[in-house]
Amino acid sequence: MRTIGVVTVARSDYGIYRPVLRALAAREDVQLQLYVGGMHLLERFGWTVEEIERDGYPIAERVDFLLPDDSPQAVAESIGRGVIGFAEAFARSGPDMLVVLGDRFEMLAAVAAAVPLGVPIAHIHGGELTEGAIDDSIRHAITKLSHLHFVSTEQYAARVRRLGEENWRVVVSGAPALDALADFRPLRAEELRERFGVSPDERTLLVTFHPETLEPDRTEAHAAEVLAAVRGSGLGAVFTYPNADLGHLHVAAVFEEAAASDERYRMIRSFGSEAYFSVLSRVGAMVGNSSSGIIEAPSFRLPVVNVGSRQHGRTRAANVIDVEPERTAIASAIDRAIDPGFRRSLDGLVNPYGDGHAAARIVEVLTTVPIDERLLRKRFEDGGG
Repeated sequence: MRTIGVVTVARSDYGIYRPVLRALAAREDVQLQLYVGGMHLLERFGWTVEEIERDGYPIAERVDFLLPDDSPQAVAESIGRGVIGFAEAFARSGPDMLVVLGDRFEMLAAVAAAVPLGVPIAHIHGGELTEGAIDDSIRHAITKLSHLHFVSTEQYAARVRRLGEENWRVVVSGAPALDALADFRPLRAEELRERFGVSPDERTLLVTFHPETLEPDRTEAHAAEVLAAVRGSGLGAVFTYPNADLGHLHVAAVFEEAAASDERYRMIRSFGSEAYFSVLSRVGAMVGNSSSGIIEAPSFRLPVVNVGSRQHGRTRAANVIDVEPERTAIASAIDRAIDPGFRRSLDGLVNPYGDGHAAARIVEVLTTVPIDERLLRKRFEDGGG
């Protein structure tokens, strides 16, 4: 029996994990345990730990460490609190291997805690670039601290190798989130209306916008430019709550005020992955700078107006329209995105992030790789050989 711990710190990573968790839970030779922390445990982000509880996965530890402030100092202090909290959790429950995902600062805290304890780390979604956010540095730091790497494309695998990781440690798995789309059935319009008070259709925009954390002083202005363009479009909009990044409270305030003053708009703390995908399948376009517009939206042939530099560097499909965070440019891109001709041009679009079988590839390695000195003792290649 191999005990595999999975760290989840936000609704965003949990939705991606789901196919992997389902595959791990189905194994008789695996004891699965979740370490739940960060945004999951805060009411303002939708108290999403309840979604995990409904799914029935065993929660080994709840690690509450996020401060209520969104200043740079508060983020740094939250990382420190997270290292302490995760260190205590891992010492108590002793996983044989730890699975982490992505580039959140909360995830970095878990990884930093695991390294001195000698717990091997498997990292999902390494090798990517997001040039407009501090997440870029955090992602590469997690790569260097991890022992196995499950990447979504060959391009990202090559980058991980160039960071010096040995070839045998790098697996091109594809993006696990796409696995969930293989048998996805959208929620009925009536259910979305009853549960969330939204009725999205082709005259609705999904606005998912997070701070560009390398330019925190411009966050509120960027959010205002997005809102001005959305208002100018004359379309309805569903706004999602931003992640706990530097300056996220400014973004939330701009969109919450808009939703409170205009009946065409709704602000949602957390949809959960099933409802979020259901909205993706119904709206006319997405506007913002979320990775879901880059990774999941191509599978829905959904036009995406990607605003600013947060996602610069990521591989994108033809559904993505890149634009500067300026209202006139955003408005023009929205007009293009909702044009029926543009939508028709996406027929047959192939998602570059995989074939929907990532979880099987990931779980095969997690359950068979020897947990021995070779796994833990990293040997760095010069130039990614």
